Amino acid sequence: MLEEEYQLDYFKTQGMTRKVCKACGSAFWTRDSSREVCGDAPCEPYNFIGNPIFRPHTLDSMREAYLSFFEKQGHTRIERYPVVARWRDDIYLTIASIADFQPFVTSGIVPPPANPLTISQPCIRLNDLDSVGKSGRHLTTFEMMAHHAFNTPNEEIYWKDRTVELCDQFIASIGGDINQVTYKENPWIGGGNAGPSVEVLIGGLEVATLVFMSLGRQKTDGKGYDLNGEMYYPMKLRIVDTGYGLERFVWASKGSPTIYDAVFPEMVSHMMGLAGLSHMLDNKEYTKILALNAKFAGLMDISGTNLFNLRKKVAAAIDISPEKLDKMITPIEKVYAVVDHTRCLAYMLGDCIVPSNVREGYLARLVIRRTLRLMTDLRIEEPLADLIEQQTRILGDRKFEQDIAVVREIADRETEKYAQTLERGTRIVQKVAKTYKAKSQRVPLAEIMTLYDSHGIQPEMVRDIASREGAVVDLPDNFYSMVADSHSESKKEVEVDKTAKYAERLQTLPPTKKLYYEQPTDIEFEAVVLDFFDEFAVLDQTLFYPEGGGQPADTGTLVSAEAMVRVDGVVKVGEVVLHHITGGMLQRGERLKGMVDEERRWSLMRHHTGTHILLHAAKEVLGAHIHQAGAQKGSESSRVDIRHFKHITQDELHRIEIAANRMIMASQPVEISIEDRTKAEQKYGFSLYQGGVPPGRDIRVVKVAGDIEACAGTHCRTTGEVGVIKIMRVEHIQDGIERIEFAAGVAAIYYMQHLEGIVASSAEILSVQYDNLPPTVTRFFTEWKDQKKEIERISARLVELEMRSLVPESLGGIDVVIRRIDLPQKDLSLLATSIAENGGVALIAGAGDTARVVLASGDSRVNAGEIIGQVCGLLGGKGGGKPSMAQGGGPDVNQLDLALKVGRERIISALHD
Repeated sequence: MLEEEYQLDYFKTQGMTRKVCKACGSAFWTRDSSREVCGDAPCEPYNFIGNPIFRPHTLDSMREAYLSFFEKQGHTRIERYPVVARWRDDIYLTIASIADFQPFVTSGIVPPPANPLTISQPCIRLNDLDSVGKSGRHLTTFEMMAHHAFNTPNEEIYWKDRTVELCDQFIASIGGDINQVTYKENPWIGGGNAGPSVEVLIGGLEVATLVFMSLGRQKTDGKGYDLNGEMYYPMKLRIVDTGYGLERFVWASKGSPTIYDAVFPEMVSHMMGLAGLSHMLDNKEYTKILALNAKFAGLMDISGTNLFNLRKKVAAAIDISPEKLDKMITPIEKVYAVVDHTRCLAYMLGDCIVPSNVREGYLARLVIRRTLRLMTDLRIEEPLADLIEQQTRILGDRKFEQDIAVVREIADRETEKYAQTLERGTRIVQKVAKTYKAKSQRVPLAEIMTLYDSHGIQPEMVRDIASREGAVVDLPDNFYSMVADSHSESKKEVEVDKTAKYAERLQTLPPTKKLYYEQPTDIEFEAVVLDFFDEFAVLDQTLFYPEGGGQPADTGTLVSAEAMVRVDGVVKVGEVVLHHITGGMLQRGERLKGMVDEERRWSLMRHHTGTHILLHAAKEVLGAHIHQAGAQKGSESSRVDIRHFKHITQDELHRIEIAANRMIMASQPVEISIEDRTKAEQKYGFSLYQGGVPPGRDIRVVKVAGDIEACAGTHCRTTGEVGVIKIMRVEHIQDGIERIEFAAGVAAIYYMQHLEGIVASSAEILSVQYDNLPPTVTRFFTEWKDQKKEIERISARLVELEMRSLVPESLGGIDVVIRRIDLPQKDLSLLATSIAENGGVALIAGAGDTARVVLASGDSRVNAGEIIGQVCGLLGGKGGGKPSMAQGGGPDVNQLDLALKVGRERIISALHD
């Protein structure tokens, strides 16, 4: 990026000079005229370890120092966002403070919640998961303290000079020597935006990054810049995007050997005790080793095989072998990793993520299982739930929506599932290992990835079991980071837009007036035809709701002076509504009357409003983590998929149904309003986006009995108009997701009448009253089981008698039995097998509603699998099996004698070959 972007007046008035690092060649600004390196790793080692560069702070005191400083500088403090990015459809976890304001604020669609603002945002990044604990500095969860300013063409808040000045002032306020600070030029590109950026370095540690987001991929009137082969243009909105690492500031303020000792003193001490490593806490040798490890790790990338290189450097510095060092330091690194991971899980589960095999739930389970494996390695027996609860208590003032009892239950259930995976996975891995060993191939990384994704089998388990089977495994050191990377972003499915070919034509038409919002209970309207093509009609206004948000389109009729046509589909393209018609033609400019199918419209509205009610009832009964994973509304029934960590019990289902119907009986008004997106998010939180994230500055907010969502559907005027909700069934559709199917209004009555009819019919058949149906069915079932056992006993006796009566004929010196015996298939198999076990051949058939055939061969010359196909073909059916045993059948019982005759001929032919 152009050098002039960094020629700041502030740098010059402070007497700073621009230099080029003699180690890496990067440009940087410094007050120290003798400085020759930029101050970044690996150009300069950490020099704050054992020599703190700020006044000592805890996480809480450093956070407060930062936020209060920027409040005094005119910034508004705002509350943190959740670590699960519900307002985004492209990422699952909050990875930076600026992510809170993407895409709608950063694109200028909506204003920021305050301007300027300051925040300390917990972020989760799992792309360095394997380095956590080993490097002395990597974390899965960190707080990005930030101040943001959003400059528009009409209002300049502040830009580069003031941003750098504020950074200097904050560092000085916590005891830092600004003469030791360097500002390294490092242009920033990401997410379709770019801009100049400076890294803030002190003590050899990067503590902050100041990004000046001013360029975007969208072409504007300004001059374009070629960055990495892509053109970027000036944005109307210029954004100050800063990130100060809370944990790094605390680490530098304490000068401890690792970031973990500075950030988690209480948990590190506790975990060292659980792992039987307490004696190392005050061991000066270990302190020295850890400090050296962190210093060397700061100078290099330790991913993959580089970890071994790090070990060699540290070992050489203290004059021991890398193997001995590894043995000494690995247990402590695992303790650090467990401490970090359990804080990550406190945020994940506290912010209502449900572990599963998809989306953010997949990432939560990834961290859980890695933590459990590390705990097993350390022989820590304390439940994972206890450790997560301790982390939650330490975080203290952080507000979590999830109840700690639910967090504990989730952790306990995940621990049980992990144990089951270990038990089940052994057999699966053994089979895979044997397959690759037989082919003299290494077990490839792709196979290990599949075993993890499909079965939850951890790579270390694959490596150990495969090794015992004599197979070799390709297992990179950064496996977990690779897995996390592949699951961190949403992969949008490309849908075929059937209306794309009409886009240019529709742009010439005005927006369709949406009467279905203004008059949702009306069923008749008048309109003018603006356009008609390919069986699509565009009207100036319409009551017909277009398909969207899981709600089907309305249907009905359009009547003009010349035609009456049927509307069987409605879609919205931009702001224009297309009506698909059958049964006639319409003319541009003609007036017509539209009639929506009233019963269908009301049923759809009841089911849509009912979905909101049921979702809120489920949250009341099951917990705050309940979040919609999908929904489909219908006129006869609807379904809603919810994220939940276990199967919903029958008792819970009853409680949800009762809670929902109480909301209906309260007959509360359904409130619908158009609200500013930012203000709505601040008022209601991000559960607004249960059904997805709608575009635009303003969103349509629907409030139904405590449920508040951004929703575009049609709704009843009150909850009472829903009438009644009847849950029809619950289905476990995938791990972590339960599907509730229900009926509302008249459809619910129809369903209940259907159930009543089943009960009445059953009671009539059994000649009992309704109340006596359960005990009667129980008695009949018990008697049926007893009779079944008796039938099986008699059948076994019959088979025994038939075996005694079977007199084989000798064909070519082989005992052969070809008989028709009308017994069940299982018994025919027993009879045939008894002959084959003694070296004979038996073709036995039986008849009932269909013909049944079994062929068992104890002689290699007679291939049962080949002969059975021809025999069953004569019966109009099919058969198959192994050379020693085959069976089949067919519907043509009358051909059974012929089939046995042909089978006899095939057997004789085989024996004489």
